[in-house]
Amino acid sequence: MNMITFMIALSLALSTALTALNFWLAQANPNMEKLSPYECGFDPLGSARLPFSIRFFLVAILFLLFDLEIALLLPLPWAVQLQTPTTTLFWASILISLLTAGLVYEWTQGGLEWAE
Repeated sequence: MNMITFMIALSLALSTALTALNFWLAQANPNMEKLSPYECGFDPLGSARLPFSIRFFLVAILFLLFDLEIALLLPLPWAVQLQTPTTTLFWASILISLLTAGLVYEWTQGGLEWAE
């Protein structure tokens, strides 16, 4: 029996044992809250046209913007290996400066204050 066959058999046995253990130990305590169609706390019979908080939308957009910034800046440690690392670092600093200026603008305009 070679090593690959052994690892496949071991992973198959382990996954089967864990699945069986999950079915055996799973708690089945149905109550009215868990059996209701919505577990999120909203009334399912109420109006679906509730007003949407624009501040929540703004915070979500800012999160996506800065998340994208991190994705764009992730390869920067390898910029030192490029032909012109100073150009890459220059454009990265321009990107960070623009995003910081936008964040400061939102902050000064009161866009990040949750309470009114």
